[in-house]
Amino acid sequence: MGYQFLSEMRAGIILGCLVAAPMAAQTVRNPVGSPTTPTNPTPPRSSIPDPGSTSPEIARPIYLSGKVVLEDGTAPPDSVIMQLLCGGSPRNVGYTTSKGQFNLDLTNKNNSTLFSDASQGGSGWEGPLGGAPSANSSAGALGQSRAGSRSNFLGCELLATLPGFRSDHVDLYNRRSMDNPEVGTIVLHRLANVEGLTISITTSLAPKEAKKAYEKGRNAGKKEKWDDAEVEFQKAVDQYPKFAAAWYELGFAQQKKNNVTAARASYGRALEADSKYINPYGQLAVLAVREQKWDEVEENTSRLLKLNPVDFPMDWYFNAIANLQLQRLDLAEKSAREGINTDHEHRIPKLNHLLGIILAQKRDYPGAMENLRAYLSQSPAPSDADVAKKELAEIEKLAPPQAGKQ
Repeated sequence: MGYQFLSEMRAGIILGCLVAAPMAAQTVRNPVGSPTTPTNPTPPRSSIPDPGSTSPEIARPIYLSGKVVLEDGTAPPDSVIMQLLCGGSPRNVGYTTSKGQFNLDLTNKNNSTLFSDASQGGSGWEGPLGGAPSANSSAGALGQSRAGSRSNFLGCELLATLPGFRSDHVDLYNRRSMDNPEVGTIVLHRLANVEGLTISITTSLAPKEAKKAYEKGRNAGKKEKWDDAEVEFQKAVDQYPKFAAAWYELGFAQQKKNNVTAARASYGRALEADSKYINPYGQLAVLAVREQKWDEVEENTSRLLKLNPVDFPMDWYFNAIANLQLQRLDLAEKSAREGINTDHEHRIPKLNHLLGIILAQKRDYPGAMENLRAYLSQSPAPSDADVAKKELAEIEKLAPPQAGKQ
C-alpha cells in the first residue's frame, strides 16, 4: 500500500510540474514588459481616488527619475526593471531605457503602485497572491497624507532589479510630491558567484539597424502580435547573427506560435552567440517539462543553475522533479533544498511539497511530514490542499508513532 501511494504522489508532482511550466516561461525571460519573478496578472486598481468619496483631496503626482549603471559606470546592455520595496514587499513600477535612464510616475493609474501608509502596520502592497488594499485606506491615494503635504514612504526604497546583480537602494522616506524628481544614480553590483545573466553583452555590440528591429519586435510582442514580432526579430538576427537576445526573442515568438522546432533552433543559436546568456536554457527546460523529457529538463536547468544558482528557485524546482523522475533521489533532495533556500519570498511553496514527496520516497517520514505541513501553512488555500492533506495523513500512517506527532 505504501509503495502504491508514493507512486501516486509522484504522478501528482508531474502534473503540478506541467501546470507550473507556463508560469516559468514568463519567469525566466526578461524583456520589457515581462518580470523576472512571478507576479499577479490581475490588473491593479487605479490609484485615482474614488469619485464618490467625500474627501476633497486629489493625489498629487509623484515623479522619480535617475539612471542605473553597472559598477564600471556603463549602462546595462538592456532594459532593467525598477521596483519599489515597501515593508519588504516589492512592486514593479517601470523600466530603464536602453541608456539606463528611468522616469517613473508613481500616480499613473496604469501603474501598480497603490499602497497604504507603510508606517501603519505593514506595507499595504498587493502581494503575488493577495488582493489590493482598500481605496479607503487611512493613507489615501498612493499613500498621500490627509494634509496632502508629504507622501508616506516610510519603509520604502527604490531599486533596480536584475538577476545576477544586487542593487543600491534609494530611501524615499522624505520624498514629497513636489520635490525634484531626480534621485541620482543606482549602481548594480555583480554577484561574485554568478556567471550567467538575463542580459547579453552582444546587445550592446549590435549595429543600430539591428537594435531598431529588435525594439520593434519587442513592442509587437508586448501587444502579442507574434507574426510581426517574428518578422522584426528575424531582421535583427539577419543583420547581426551574434545578437543573442534577438535570437532568444525570435524563439519565444515562434514558441508562442506553437512552432516548437523553430523555437528550439533559435534558442540554440542564442546560446551559440552567448553561452552565458541564461534565458534560452530556461525556455528549453520549459519545453522539455511539457514533453516530460526529464533528461533534457535536468541538463538545461543544471546549466542555468551553474551559471546563476541564486535567482531562479523555479529552475531548482524543475531540476528536483527531473532528478526525482530519474530516480536520483539524493540529487532531487539537494535541488529542492537549494530552491527553498533561494526562494526568499516563498513564492513557490510547492518546493516544500516536492521535498516532502522526495523524503517520503527516501522513507524519511518525519522530514516528509514537516515539509508537507510547511507547504500547507505557506499556502492557506492551495488548489490541491485536500490532496496534500491526504498525502500527509497517509505518511503519518507509514511513520513510526512518535514521528507522526506534531
